Amino acid sequence: MNIGQASAESGVTAKMIRYYESIELVAAASRSDSGYRQYSAKDVQALRFIKRSRDLGFPLERIKTLLGLWQDTGRKSGDVKKLAREHIAGLDDHIAKLQSIRDELEHLVDCCHGDNRPDCPILADLAKSQLVVAEVGRTQNV
Repeated sequence: MNIGQASAESGVTAKMIRYYESIELVAAASRSDSGYRQYSAKDVQALRFIKRSRDLGFPLERIKTLLGLWQDTGRKSGDVKKLAREHIAGLDDHIAKLQSIRDELEHLVDCCHGDNRPDCPILADLAKSQLVVAEVGRTQNV
């Protein structure tokens, strides 16, 4: 099948398929006599694997490792579980950071009157953060 068909079958855009080939996440497709890329059912299955891994938030370097494990029939499932647990831990850290940012912004929104007055604690806090960075920079240069 051609790249358009492989894209439709896998849910991965043709542009991303070419990108995955360029970074050697997947092997370069075979070419027809006229130079068009040709994909097998196995290639499409690998692209689906990559798409699902991306949907779960795995970074490309981890996907490359997971692809290797998937293709290795002698793999240990414990190795796969370890990678997944590490990814979960990273997601938990990211969620905690996002929750902290959300809580801080929620506090600022609660402090804002939201009326016709010009004073705004949200903007004041954003400006204060800029001043703190500038102040730290000046004290380090002294």
